[in-house]
Amino acid sequence: MTPFLSTSFSKAKMRKDLVVFTFLSSLVLSRAIPIDKSKLDESKVKEEQKAPEDTGLYYDRYLREVIDVLETDEHFKEKLQAADVEDIKNGKLGQELDFVSHKVRTKLDELKRQEVARLRMLVKARMDAMQGDANGDFNVRVDHQALLKQFEHLDHSNPHRFEAVDLSNLIKTATNDLENFDEARHEEFKRYEMMKEHERREFLKTLDEERRQEEEQKHKEMMQKHQSHPKVNHPGSKDQLKEVWEDGDGMDPNSFDPKTFFKLHDFNEDGFFDQEELEALFNKELEKVYDSKNAEDDMHEMEEERVRMREHVMNEVDKNKDRLVSFEEFLQSTQTKEFAEPDGWEVISLIFILLLLLFYFYFIFKAYCQVRFHNHLFFISLNISV
Repeated sequence: MTPFLSTSFSKAKMRKDLVVFTFLSSLVLSRAIPIDKSKLDESKVKEEQKAPEDTGLYYDRYLREVIDVLETDEHFKEKLQAADVEDIKNGKLGQELDFVSHKVRTKLDELKRQEVARLRMLVKARMDAMQGDANGDFNVRVDHQALLKQFEHLDHSNPHRFEAVDLSNLIKTATNDLENFDEARHEEFKRYEMMKEHERREFLKTLDEERRQEEEQKHKEMMQKHQSHPKVNHPGSKDQLKEVWEDGDGMDPNSFDPKTFFKLHDFNEDGFFDQEELEALFNKELEKVYDSKNAEDDMHEMEEERVRMREHVMNEVDKNKDRLVSFEEFLQSTQTKEFAEPDGWEVISLIFILLLLLFYFYFIFKAYCQVRFHNHLFFISLNISV
């Protein structure tokens, strides 16, 4: 993910209802057992028909349009169903592009031309904002070809035709970007927390001593109130799932059955828990700590905590690392000691936030020292020249 696109990318990541799907997962899920709609109630059918969530990638629309077009080709669809996960991940599937119909290739060519044009507009707008004034009094000559090299999801050297290398690049880039999605999101959350504290401290500077002390006391009380919450169960533990079973599903807590639990929460009935289905299991735990009506509860922190919980369960249960929890993997996890007797779980706490602040002030101090050092060298050079 390039720094050039970090602003637009970070906005998508911070959405409350963000659901992260890897390109690989979307391809694998397209091979799942068909759902018998007659077994679903009307609300669930409508849910299945809803448009898929935005991946958060800056080329999300292009990615989805390419997938939609390729799925119209029967030959490619057949090869996709026969391909293994590694062939999809490493881009070998791109070789099959030579065998798709002329109509599909023509449509893919059109999609690529539109994407290249869109990226050029982004580049020019960025360069104008950086080097031109608001009224556009002078124009900057932009080397679009050179700047397009930063976009790795397509072959920039051939802007008119969609070739096998374009499909391979798209798969590899999307897989890599989304595998690093959570890490990028964590970094964005750290920056968010540091900026929030910075703005609070800057506000305190504008107050007189009496009001400043009042605000500091108010802030302290809010933090203490936030920390006063019921015990949070370890994500994915028996206690945590039984609470969902009892309060969410309305089932008898003494009759908890992992097989039945999985089927109840595998909403699309494909035999897997995807990231969205996993994160939905943590709502009860998050409600113990966060309430949008409370000033002391930050909903950005809640979403960060949701991702932490999901990552933890994935690391413990997803043995083949395909970013999905299969029925077999889930049942195996319920047989472990950690499932029945887990360690405690600490949500994002004041200590974590204080650590972020230490990093924040460290970087400020480091920048200050660098400025002082360069100024010192400048004056030394002046003395030498004299």
